[in-house]
Amino acid sequence: MMLPRFLQIHTLHAYPAALLNRDDAGLAKRLPLGGAVRTRISSQCLKRHWRTCDDRYALANLGVPMATRSRQLLELIKQQMLNHRVPETLAQAACEGLRSGGLLDKGGGNLTGDEALKTGQAVLLGKPEIDYLAKRCSELAEQHADAAALKAAVALWVKQEKRNLEAMKLGSGLESALFGRFVTSDILANRDASIYVGHAFTVHEAQVENDYFTVVDDLLRDSGESGSAGIFDTELASGLYYGYVVIDVPQLFENLEGLEAKACFAAGTAVGQRALAGKVARHLLHLIATVSPGAKRGSTAPFNWASFVLVEAGDWQPRSLAGAFHDPLPLQARDGKPLRQRAAERIAAEIAATDDAYGMPLARRYLSLDAVSLAGAEKLGLPQLGDWIATTVEQGSTGA
Repeated sequence: MMLPRFLQIHTLHAYPAALLNRDDAGLAKRLPLGGAVRTRISSQCLKRHWRTCDDRYALANLGVPMATRSRQLLELIKQQMLNHRVPETLAQAACEGLRSGGLLDKGGGNLTGDEALKTGQAVLLGKPEIDYLAKRCSELAEQHADAAALKAAVALWVKQEKRNLEAMKLGSGLESALFGRFVTSDILANRDASIYVGHAFTVHEAQVENDYFTVVDDLLRDSGESGSAGIFDTELASGLYYGYVVIDVPQLFENLEGLEAKACFAAGTAVGQRALAGKVARHLLHLIATVSPGAKRGSTAPFNWASFVLVEAGDWQPRSLAGAFHDPLPLQARDGKPLRQRAAERIAAEIAATDDAYGMPLARRYLSLDAVSLAGAEKLGLPQLGDWIATTVEQGSTGA
């Protein structure tokens, strides 16, 4: 048996005629790999859809405080202060004090009015942090009736507050516990991500087309005129995408429980202390397998579940299986096998070669819609795969 220090999740998703992730020109994002250009889905796009998904396995259903990412968080804090019946001039001054004290970013100390409440970049704050800041500013407003004095008092308090903010368990929200929080502020604590997400890419050469379409003007048509109200085009892509995600279990444990990562699998750590991490891993697995990204949803319906999901658990350093597709799969095979089955077989072959070279340091379970077998791995349905990943984390053992 091995410690499940890392959980690695590999997936295959098929999407036809969709614009899953577009670049600044409105075209499908691309990635050169192995002499062929592929279409890709950025990790930021994938994480955004997992974070905001609203279904049975939504992160918001874990009972853990969430977070808000925005340039206008100070406006949100001001509104909470107004709800506490703090006069608007004092609420404004307090929020300007937060900014000038260096809470959210640097360089905003001389700004006033609406501009003082907009940070230079989108910042992630957890709900407990927002509530705490609004409460403390409201308390300071009771002690300082003069706006200038309040702004100075808040700015001074912010500079003394770093330790308390860092000590707030899950104060920065579940999203930062999973995907990290990078901030330019010296006051807010950076948080290392516990979930590492690769860019998904097609296992074959890019398949794209320019979609030309027109918009009909109903009123003009009813009057007997021909023509359209507009002519447009967009790019659509079809493909089978390989995705890769790593869950760093000790880091997830530290971010969730406020304990050091090295305590995760320590002898004195109770099984129940890893229960939340196991539950989070289960939810993430379901989100990764079933939540689809995509722009232009109304006109392309880019929804699909994974045709293949492989979960690996162990204490060796992670390694992607992207090398299996360094040479793109041909779209047509001489043996007549479907593309997604050949992709799953490529993964199985890559695993076999890696195991032959390094041994088999990982426990594996997998889901597949196609006839494929992985040596030493048990085939399960998604509910059973979710049970296994949660139990593995909670028990602190792969069981194999």
